[in-house]
Amino acid sequence: MARKRRTGHRPRRAREAVTSRGPIRLWALSVALIALAVGAVWAERAGTAPQAAQTEVGTPPVVRTLRVEVVRTLPHDQDAYTQGLVWWNNQLFESAGRRNRSSLRRLDPRTGEVQQRYEVAPEYWAEGLALVDDRLFQITYTLEQALTYDRDSFTPGETFGYDGEGWRLCYDGARLVMSDGTDRLTFRDPTTFDVIGHQTVRLRGQPLRNLNELECADGTVYANVHTRNFLVRIDPATGRVTDYIDASGLLSDEARRGTDYLNGMAYDPTAGTFYLTGKLWPTMFEARFIE
Repeated sequence: MARKRRTGHRPRRAREAVTSRGPIRLWALSVALIALAVGAVWAERAGTAPQAAQTEVGTPPVVRTLRVEVVRTLPHDQDAYTQGLVWWNNQLFESAGRRNRSSLRRLDPRTGEVQQRYEVAPEYWAEGLALVDDRLFQITYTLEQALTYDRDSFTPGETFGYDGEGWRLCYDGARLVMSDGTDRLTFRDPTTFDVIGHQTVRLRGQPLRNLNELECADGTVYANVHTRNFLVRIDPATGRVTDYIDASGLLSDEARRGTDYLNGMAYDPTAGTFYLTGKLWPTMFEARFIE
């Protein structure tokens, strides 16, 4: 039997399969090009977004610069090594503290006269002062004790313990705010003195250490920095310094002799003024902070 001769033609089905691959390849190539283009766009966005965020984060926050405008001056007991100052009901309370010589005082803000004085036990180096309702809190430097007193009689009350150094204290109406000489504010329960939170303070993005005297006023915290002649206004929710207040030049060169640094700040909400003084200063200043 003669063999069938092969021809150069493929079966019909094979030819159709080969012919249909052309459109498939074109479609696949189109999809690949589109995917490549989309990927390039996303890569560009992914590459530029972190850079933009870094630029935004790296920009120091704007801090307003203010100065102290003195409204009036009044005498201040130059024997007082002022550590804390509190305003209440047209009265000033002062914590004066140094080794073996600490006291709690009530002052007349019109004259600076010491109207009432309680001598703190000599083992305590008294520091910051805050008023919560009818109870005064006075913290101590290294003995980790918060002393309390009746606001009117200065009769000693309950004592609370805490860890670390105690520098300054203020009350914002809901919690006590405490400094310890670092860049951190500690929030405390005004009933138990337990820690209920912390906040780190930053000035233009950098840690602001040696936070010292504190004054809670209108939802913010004012502070001075140990041995420095400026004050800052702090947003307690973020820790960011919003205002830098130049407090230099309050004392003349002659009046500064025998004194120590600026310390002591109390806010009178009715007048909208601050009372400022310093350790062993002969003068107290009622002042405003202006641009």
